[in-house]
Amino acid sequence: MSSEGFLKEVQAIAEKFLLKLQKLPKAEPVEIVSFTVVLLFIVTVLVLTIIACSCCCYSCCGCDGRPDPRHRKSQVGPAAL
Repeated sequence: MSSEGFLKEVQAIAEKFLLKLQKLPKAEPVEIVSFTVVLLFIVTVLVLTIIACSCCCYSCCGCDGRPDPRHRKSQVGPAAL
């Protein structure tokens, strides 16, 4: 997919989202609850992704951005008989 197609797709999704937000005050309670559940799910996935990426980066590189020598993987060779 080209970048222009991707941008148009994102813009279409954003427009649908804004339209849904504008209609939300007039919506039925079931629709409001379902919209809230979907929104909470999306936010939870994004937050967990950010936490996972930051923990992975922290354990690999530490705060200063340099690799931590304690977390190096050691290579194991064949055992001598």
